[in-house]
Amino acid sequence: MKAEGWYVDPYGEHDARWFSDGTPTELVRDDAMESRDPPPSTPFEGDPQPVRAPDASPDDLRRADSDEGPFDPASETDAVWDSFGQAGGGD
Repeated sequence: MKAEGWYVDPYGEHDARWFSDGTPTELVRDDAMESRDPPPSTPFEGDPQPVRAPDASPDDLRRADSDEGPFDPASETDAVWDSFGQAGGGD
């Protein structure tokens, strides 16, 4: 399978470079800032190294302006079943 996604920039010019179908593209990333910089015309050597994904927790996926507490799957399931009961005229 050919490289697809963010990989360590094999040219050492940026933190990461997007690969498509095994080919480095002009899409680059430094820290959290994405920009465009065409890859050099010289071929890179070696195998592309995938960028290590940062460790994430469920709290990382919550909106910054959310006033919700920690996610509780049981309460979400109860809310869904309550809405079915209300929609169907049940209890």
